Amino acid sequence: MIDPTRLLRSAFLALALLFLAPVGAGGTLLGVEAAQAATVARISVIGNKEVDDAAVIKYLAVRVGEQATSAKLSASVDALQATGLFKSVSVTMQGSTVVVKVVENSIVSSVQFEGNQRFSDANLVAMIDLMNRGTVDQAGLDRDIATIKKAYTDVGYTNVDVSTRLEPAGNGRTRVVFVINEGGRSGIAAINFTGNNSISSWNLKSIIKTHETGWLSWLLRDDNYTQEQLDVDRVLIQQYYANHGFPDAQVTSAVAEYDAKRNGYFITYTIVEGDRYSFGKIGVETSIAGLDANNLTNTIRTRQGDRFSSAELQQSAQDMAVEATNLGYPFADVRPRVERDPATGTFGVTYLVDEGAHLYVERINITGNAKTRDFVIRRELGFAEGDPFNRAMVTAGKQHIEALGFFSKVDVSAQPGSAADKVILNINVTEQSTGDYGITAGYDSSSGILGELSVTERNFLGRGQYIKASLGASQTGKSFNFSFTEPYFMGLKMSAGVDAYHIINDETSSNIYGTTSTGAQFRFGLPVTRDLSAQLFTGLDQTVIADSDHNSSFFTDGQKLNKAWVGYSLTYNTLDDQKHPTEGLYATLTQQYVGWNYNFVKTEAKARYFMPIFPDAGLVGSVKGQAGIINTFGSSGLNPVEAFNYGNTLVRGFQPSNMGPRIGAQPVGYTAYAGGSLEATFPIPMLPETYGLSGSVWADAAVVGGQGASGAVDPTSINQPLKSSVGASIIWDSPFGPLRGDFAYVLTKATDDKTQMFALTLQTLL
Repeated sequence: MIDPTRLLRSAFLALALLFLAPVGAGGTLLGVEAAQAATVARISVIGNKEVDDAAVIKYLAVRVGEQATSAKLSASVDALQATGLFKSVSVTMQGSTVVVKVVENSIVSSVQFEGNQRFSDANLVAMIDLMNRGTVDQAGLDRDIATIKKAYTDVGYTNVDVSTRLEPAGNGRTRVVFVINEGGRSGIAAINFTGNNSISSWNLKSIIKTHETGWLSWLLRDDNYTQEQLDVDRVLIQQYYANHGFPDAQVTSAVAEYDAKRNGYFITYTIVEGDRYSFGKIGVETSIAGLDANNLTNTIRTRQGDRFSSAELQQSAQDMAVEATNLGYPFADVRPRVERDPATGTFGVTYLVDEGAHLYVERINITGNAKTRDFVIRRELGFAEGDPFNRAMVTAGKQHIEALGFFSKVDVSAQPGSAADKVILNINVTEQSTGDYGITAGYDSSSGILGELSVTERNFLGRGQYIKASLGASQTGKSFNFSFTEPYFMGLKMSAGVDAYHIINDETSSNIYGTTSTGAQFRFGLPVTRDLSAQLFTGLDQTVIADSDHNSSFFTDGQKLNKAWVGYSLTYNTLDDQKHPTEGLYATLTQQYVGWNYNFVKTEAKARYFMPIFPDAGLVGSVKGQAGIINTFGSSGLNPVEAFNYGNTLVRGFQPSNMGPRIGAQPVGYTAYAGGSLEATFPIPMLPETYGLSGSVWADAAVVGGQGASGAVDPTSINQPLKSSVGASIIWDSPFGPLRGDFAYVLTKATDDKTQMFALTLQTLL
């Protein structure tokens, strides 16, 4: 019989031993782990064929002479499995020996692809990680399949199917074949907007990154759908509204629905516009002693009565801070105070200019520029180490770096320096291609079919220099051109460059005489103000006349005409967009003296002002004026080569070099002209914006006077000095450059002036 007292005493003793026993690390009772762990005397590897013992042992968490705990054995299994070399792994302790048993994955002998057309084999090999791993494991193959599918999906192949086929290659090796069924490429069937009562759908389509499938989509590949792109579009739409009078506009949703029958997506953006606002009273206040607020008003882009624009508001604040820095107040901080008045639909703005924190740039770190030299980036900042730190200057510097066109992405961040008043600036750039090899072909009304081969590098040797060489040919001649520009000559904010050329214009039925011109020009450019720049230039030229048929009354075959010139040009530019302007003024004034065989001064002034007529509908108007005059000195006179010979570039509908005075039925050009043009440009309804097509209607008029050679002028060539025409144009923003086809109807002309109903030319600002 069991004694209850003795049983109770034994139970208490057992509990005491349990709780009083020392506890080891991890909660293991002292002695238990030690009993399980043994000192490793030897490591044995079993099952490996391609991977040697040393390579296997290297991944183990335990070594000879160490204790083999269960944690170390488990960690060894995990490490070996993570290599991807083995299908299965076990690590056990048998006596004092660690036994490692492995079953190896197959070694990759080669990788092949079947069914791929969109991506080359080399492209696909670069995407996957199989060759880096060197072995075949299903988890790795699944990751590679997912990578290939994503690459196809990103370029519109949403129905792509990717699988693998494993083929024995002998000696335990495996050939991996990726079988790709690309399927049809999905596009964007339609893009719709709801709630956009004030801004047209065409305008909104033109500013987003997602584009409808069009007839050029096969070339541009711009009709891909991704959710990331839709998110970017939402931001772009809101920014566009905020810059066009709607500060409260929101894109509440962007939904894409796939239509299997159309193999495309229908995308709908839902917009809540809010109320339209314009700018009210504008003012500047400053608390900085000695700084006159009136000296900052010239930087204000926001004008009372103009529609509200968030971009103009922020740019004005930035320009004002930069101007204050230039005036000697480097710590100026500008904040726009905005006062909303819903009753009048206006935002009153007061720019507050206060003294900011006195911080200094301790160091500027630049990363990511493998090709571009550091100094090319640093000189765009406008400040250096040790200078005051001003956020407006940093933002302006970032914009200048982006404007170089050398980088696809520019990130600028600041971090605290070694002291409270020190800041370290970090600039990370992502470089993009800056070289172009061009092969273009086209048609010009005056030259016929033409083509050009060119090589261009915008960041030559990573020094920010521009260089271009081109070879052109047409039905009427050939051309060889070379151009080089150093944007910061001798480290100054002044550009310097040289242009050399050899141009041959053949003697043809339409050209009474031919010319071969060889010359070069040196030029220097510098900014005068924010909107005004100047250029100085000088050059030499020799032109040889070709007149084998002796048709010309002014030249002889083989005659050489030498000239040297020096001049300047001024350019004033306030355009809001250099490629598709909707507002602003672009004007040039050029004057040059020409000597050697000549003695005259040529002066030309041209200007074009753009204005939005119905901005929400994309209707833009422009007014252009141009004038020129040649003043000769002495008895050297002039000849038709140097006289003005504009045709359709002055008044559309007139043939080049066939407008104005004639002597003996030969055009001699004119020495003075004045002209003007009115034009309205608009999107073409029902056409997707991705086609890059727009239309315009216009009216041109000009008066020409003087004659480019001495002699009796044919009366029928000057019986109407006023040249005028009206017409319409189709403008195509083509991948090869902006082209325009002008359909003209001439209203007034001289009897001998030659006209043309249609002309295909390059689109220019002037």
